[in-house]
Amino acid sequence: MSELLLRLHEDHLPAGCPPVYLPSGPRALYVRSGGLSIESPHDSQALDPAQARVSQQALTLLNGDQDTVLWRWDLTDSAHPAAALPSAPATRSELKLEAPISLDRRFEWLMRCDRVDFPKGGVALTHVHQGPGIRICDYGLISIETLGNSHQHPPGSAWFELGHAPVLAPTTDAKETRFIRCFLLPRQLKGRSSIRYVRPEDAAAQKTQRYKVFAERYIDLP
Repeated sequence: MSELLLRLHEDHLPAGCPPVYLPSGPRALYVRSGGLSIESPHDSQALDPAQARVSQQALTLLNGDQDTVLWRWDLTDSAHPAAALPSAPATRSELKLEAPISLDRRFEWLMRCDRVDFPKGGVALTHVHQGPGIRICDYGLISIETLGNSHQHPPGSAWFELGHAPVLAPTTDAKETRFIRCFLLPRQLKGRSSIRYVRPEDAAAQKTQRYKVFAERYIDLP
């Protein structure tokens, strides 16, 4: 097993700020608002709102003429300290959540960034996943019931799921709900759903949630 840390930062890049440089390492980037361009040693990509990238390469972030809010997940070894955007004093970063995770090195792993949408009153029936990850509510309200505890998460609130611990996730009747997720999965799940329902009747029931995978990449563990 491997002791690692998964961290989620919310980064604020003001309009016209100098380029921001990120070291190599497994990470996912999701643009909540604004937009920017990303350069790696091998490619470049423009990210608009509600778009994401998963990468292990060193990156350059180039913000344009508008403020940008970025959700950034980094996977590091447990000895690596949490950090704001390096050498970028014009920016502001908030650590939303960090969680220790253990990954079985007998598997090879991938990182996936996706979103889950619910209609009013939608619910994710009791389920598990094939790996751990950090979620953050984009809008609406979701309750996470797991391991005998229940917590509500409004927009901007993040939570960690072990993967193997069963979760029931009802949402509010007042409005639609969406969350963004970054999690680690065995590579055999590339292009496949990771969800497994605990009860046979739930597996057969009609599901209310909808999924959109932004990006997934094979990664090397730190």
